[in-house]
Amino acid sequence: MLVDYYDIESLLTDEQRMVRDTVRSFVESEVLPIIEEHNQAMTFPAELVAKIGALGLMGATLPEKYGCAGLDNISYGLIMQELERGDSAVRSFASVQSSLVMYPIYAYGTEEQKMKWLPRMATCDAIGCFGLTEPDFGSNPGGMVTNAKKIDGGYLLNGAKMWITNGTIADVAVVWAKLDGDSSKNVRGFLVEKGMKGFTAPEMKGKYSLRASITSELVFQDVELPEANILPGVSGLRGPLSCLTQARYGISWGAIGAAMACFESSVDYAKSRIQFGRPIGGFQLVQAKLAEMITEITKAQLLCHRLGTLKNEGKMRPQQVSMAKRNNVAIALDIARSARDLHGANGILGEYPIMRHMANLESVKTYEGTHDIHTLVLGEDITGIAAYA
Repeated sequence: MLVDYYDIESLLTDEQRMVRDTVRSFVESEVLPIIEEHNQAMTFPAELVAKIGALGLMGATLPEKYGCAGLDNISYGLIMQELERGDSAVRSFASVQSSLVMYPIYAYGTEEQKMKWLPRMATCDAIGCFGLTEPDFGSNPGGMVTNAKKIDGGYLLNGAKMWITNGTIADVAVVWAKLDGDSSKNVRGFLVEKGMKGFTAPEMKGKYSLRASITSELVFQDVELPEANILPGVSGLRGPLSCLTQARYGISWGAIGAAMACFESSVDYAKSRIQFGRPIGGFQLVQAKLAEMITEITKAQLLCHRLGTLKNEGKMRPQQVSMAKRNNVAIALDIARSARDLHGANGILGEYPIMRHMANLESVKTYEGTHDIHTLVLGEDITGIAAYA
C-alpha cells in the first residue's frame, strides 16, 4: 500500500521515486522476513550489512569521488523512511553510518581521512559509530568529561560514552572530547580505531526497545591517538551538533516509515477482522482512528518534503529540523499506540509490526535530542530566550 493521501508522489523526481522503490523492495524482500526473529532474539541482522552496502545507500548525499551516490536530500530522506518502515534498528544503523560518521569525516576531515574511510564505509566494508552522549551527560553535551590531552606525536584520550549505536562492531568511532581543558569551546572530534590499546566497546544488554540494534558503551583508558586522527575542520560543540542536525533530518523521515507500517497493518486488519457480523472497519470508532492516522502521516510527509526542499536549497535551519523530528516521532508513536488498540489483543503479537515499532519509537523519541529539548529549541527560536536551565 502506498500511503500518499495528498499525491506527494507527483512532487518527486524520477530519481527520487526510483531510490524509494529500490529501498522499499529491499525492505520487503530482505528485512521484513527476518526482522521479528532478530527482534525477539535481541540480535542485529548482520546478514543485511553487505546487502545495504551493495545498494549504495551509505553516505548517499556525499560525492561520487568517495564512492557515494551523490543523491539529493529528499532521496536520502526516502531511504530513511523505507528502512524504518522495516525497523528502526536498520534505519539507525544506516543513519549513524551516513550522518554521524561519514558526514563529519567528509565535512571536517582531511583528504587523507576521507580517502581512508569514506569509500570503505560507502560499501559497508567498514562500520562506524558516533560517541557524544555520556553516562551523565546527554541533553547537556557541553558538560562532557571525556578529555584528550596533547602529547608528543598525538593525543591521550580518557573517558566513556554511552548509548552508542554500532559501537561494538565499529571499525572507527567519531569521538568528541574536550582537548586540554574544561571549556566546551575546546571540544574536538577524534577518530578512534578498533583495536587501539585502551579502547573497548562492550555491548549493552537488556533493552526492551531497539532490540535488533547494537547499542554499546565506549570506554577510553589512556588511548594514544596519532596526530592524524583528529578532525581538523571544526572545534566547539558546533561540530557534533551539526552532525546531529543531519541525523535528526533522517529521523524525521524515518518516523514516517514506522507510522506508515502501523497504518497499513491497521487498514488491512480493519478490513479482514470480523466482529458483530462485519469487518471492524465498518464501525465509526475504527474509522475515526484510521482517519486520524492518515491525517497525521500526511502532515508529517508534507513537513518532511518541504524540509528536504529547503535542505536541497541550502536554506534549512536546525530549528526547522527540531520541529520535524519532534512532531513526526510523536505522531508516529501515537499512531503505533492507536494501531495496537485497533488490533485488539492481536496487537501485542509479533505476527504484526505494531509493538515492535511502538517500542522502538520510545527510544527514537529520546535519542538525537529528546522531545522536550526540541520543544525548548523551538521556544528559544520563537522568543529569543533560552530556557534550558
